[in-house]
Amino acid sequence: MQFYKNVWTRSARTKMAVIFAVAGLLTSCGLHRKKYDTPITKDTLQPDKVLFDRAVNDIERGRYEVARLTLNTLINTYDASEFMAKAKLAIADSWYREGGTHGLAQAEAEYKDFILFYPTMEESAEAQWKVCQIHYKQMEKADRDNTQAQRAEDECRQLLVQFPNSKFAPQASQMLRNTQEVLGEKEFRTGAFYHTKGSFPAAANRLAYVADQYPLYSGSDEALWQMADAFERMGDRFEDKAANAYTRIVRDYPLSAHADEAKEKLTTLKRAIPAADPAAYERMKYEADHREKASMTSHALGMFKQGPDVHTAAKMGTPAMTVLRPQVPVSVPASAAGTASGTSDVSVQQVGDTAEIDKKPEARQVVPGSSTAEPASGTAPVDASAPASDKTPLEIQQSLPSNRQPIKPRKKTKKQLRIEEQAAAAARHAMETANQQPVATTPTTPPATPPQ
Repeated sequence: MQFYKNVWTRSARTKMAVIFAVAGLLTSCGLHRKKYDTPITKDTLQPDKVLFDRAVNDIERGRYEVARLTLNTLINTYDASEFMAKAKLAIADSWYREGGTHGLAQAEAEYKDFILFYPTMEESAEAQWKVCQIHYKQMEKADRDNTQAQRAEDECRQLLVQFPNSKFAPQASQMLRNTQEVLGEKEFRTGAFYHTKGSFPAAANRLAYVADQYPLYSGSDEALWQMADAFERMGDRFEDKAANAYTRIVRDYPLSAHADEAKEKLTTLKRAIPAADPAAYERMKYEADHREKASMTSHALGMFKQGPDVHTAAKMGTPAMTVLRPQVPVSVPASAAGTASGTSDVSVQQVGDTAEIDKKPEARQVVPGSSTAEPASGTAPVDASAPASDKTPLEIQQSLPSNRQPIKPRKKTKKQLRIEEQAAAAARHAMETANQQPVATTPTTPPATPPQ
């Protein structure tokens, strides 16, 4: 029995040795290699071609540092070689394949240099596409740092502008829509937070930026709805802006869950109900039919995933190609808002007689735009019911909504009340003691006269 056991053991060892030998042979033949994307297949024995082929072989085998040394030798030795451009692109590809924060940063710099030196080559579009992918793959969730998302948006935009007819343009458009979905979600969450906290001017500005900058964002209709609600809560002076938001929901988002409610609001405000835009209707119908539903597994493992979930991103439509400037907050007075456009109530003039400065009242006590000066302490209370045309700029500024919530006095604790009572009792005792003590009088002596 022991004999057969030893024979089987030797046979098993032999089989395992043969398997490992065959695996090593296949590995040495290069079956594990990742083939280089764009090798040059011209069969020549020129020295520069030999160096390039050797570098490509090293890249495919993962020897990136050796490949870069070979390519730099080719560039420095054969400066008139026909493989010069391919060598520079291969250096960038080696960094891209190596990966890591340092490798991707070096790859981006090399790709940018290639586009700068060879802007008309077909590979320049591919280089810009790789730069776009570098930042897109590092993009994080909407509630985290959005630096990579903003860079991905800029680089994908650059690809569509510089290489509009490239084969990478459709993929770059979809990546741009995905990126703007993440950026729009971040801005919407900020505006919704302000709306929940009651800071309606800040909420209205944030949500208006979402609706204007990212119209393809899946929550743009919700942003318009909350923006209209914020304007309604800020007073009757913002009724037109609220009605405009409701109109946009009905016209640009006809399949929105708030479309019927927006029509009711417009009817209450006695405004005309617009017709739905046919192009917007077709776009929302297409998105509803082709939107991927998130599985239970993706919901459960979403918290462990580094990248954002973009299954709700738009699948059609032109992404935003321009960056809008932030609007002037609605809580800023009209006179101060006009300063951004070049007009202001402030004027400068040289004073000839400095005595006039002492005679006239303080500038801070003068109501801007009025001919008479009124002290700040004597200003009349603001009448909110008066029309805006009858109000002075100061009254308009005081009646504007503010993000600052009134500070409620805190209730004093028993310990604080006890300390205050002890301090008051000590002060009364000191005052009574001082009143009971007689005042000591000291005789006054004439000053001594110096000797003559």
